[in-house]
Amino acid sequence: MSHEQHLELIQTLHECMTACNHCYDACLKEEDTKMMAECIRLDRECADICNYLEQALSRNTPFVSELAAVCAKICEACGNECKKHDHDHCQKCAEACFKCAEACKSVA
Repeated sequence: MSHEQHLELIQTLHECMTACNHCYDACLKEEDTKMMAECIRLDRECADICNYLEQALSRNTPFVSELAAVCAKICEACGNECKKHDHDHCQKCAEACFKCAEACKSVA
């Protein structure tokens, strides 16, 4: 598949990365950051893998399915953690993560 065929996935990855970075930043400002530690950690992991896969797709990586499978797993883990928290940023992040996980699974 060429870069053009992955444009929708690239967009979804970018949206997920942005949501995770926003959630990460907002979680650091919460009163009880200890309670948010796992959410913060997974936001970082997820943003990083989404960013990496977005770049890899744009350079036509031969490892699309392998990277997408890892990305889907991390996005699901982040989404599951975020949905445990009532904060608006966590709920929006969970939504973006689950959407991204599904998009990644479709090419994995």
